[in-house]
Amino acid sequence: MIIGFTYDLRSDYLREGFTEEETAEFDRESTIEGIEGALHGLGYQTDRIGHVKNLTQRLVKGDRWDMVFNICEGIHGIGREAQVPALLDAYNIPYTFSDPLVLSLTLHKGMTKRVIRDCGLATPDFAMVMVPGDVEMIRLPYPLFVKPAAEGTGKGIDAKSRVNNKAELLEVCKSLLTRFSLGLIVETFMPGREFTVGIAGTGEKARVLGIMEVHLKAEAEAHSYTYVNKENCDDLVVYSVPKDNVAERSRELALASWRCLNCRDAGRVDLRADVNGIPNFLEVNPLAGLHPIHSDLPIICKFQGIPFQELIRFIMDSARERTGF
Repeated sequence: MIIGFTYDLRSDYLREGFTEEETAEFDRESTIEGIEGALHGLGYQTDRIGHVKNLTQRLVKGDRWDMVFNICEGIHGIGREAQVPALLDAYNIPYTFSDPLVLSLTLHKGMTKRVIRDCGLATPDFAMVMVPGDVEMIRLPYPLFVKPAAEGTGKGIDAKSRVNNKAELLEVCKSLLTRFSLGLIVETFMPGREFTVGIAGTGEKARVLGIMEVHLKAEAEAHSYTYVNKENCDDLVVYSVPKDNVAERSRELALASWRCLNCRDAGRVDLRADVNGIPNFLEVNPLAGLHPIHSDLPIICKFQGIPFQELIRFIMDSARERTGF
């Protein structure tokens, strides 16, 4: 079985002049090598394709694959994560992970939370800010938390993201809007414990792989799992495996959220507890990082004694079962 492999290599975009922040979600060669090695270990042949423009050229040329292992994040627009799946759908080529609808929806945190709320699941109250003037319409109690509406990897999040009054909110919104054109989400700040839950599978067959609690060290940026904290997690963050009632409720909420959003094959759900210790959905990552050592989903699996190759097996088995390959 020949598996095409689509991905965004960080070094490619840096050579084109994109910044470190713009390429934060993209993968390093070590990630590509790790995934490819795992696929080879499972008996698959691989064909490196690369980013969406390479895929376009290969499809026009007439190249085809039995399935594509897709981890492309894309670079432009709210549908950037959906570009590769949409192309593959057009050519009727099966692929791993979620479809264009799910990837477009879940990239936008506000729209995702509307669906989560409609499913009756707990998520912080929120408002959207597209221009600075939108701050005048916000009626949520402080403290609040501000972040880009359509970014991952903690981009745009730092110690200033938690705001205590309208003046701070306006200042942070003005600054972020100069960098993130797709708008901001302002939500009730959750002061409690922070968790990320690994999921494998699709629909009713989806299951929790494990849960990990995120603890910030004293020298870390305050209040959240920020971009800086993630990039320097070895020095600034401690992870643990919680086993109490709050952790169990977080597992249940994460799995319910995954199914509510129709995510597929594998990924992560991030949650945080409110002032009463009740877990709330923050966001979902249906294209979770897959660096064998440093990414959260493989770390969760390692805590559970699941080797990286076995995680890749879970992904491929789920994709093959739902597509009939």
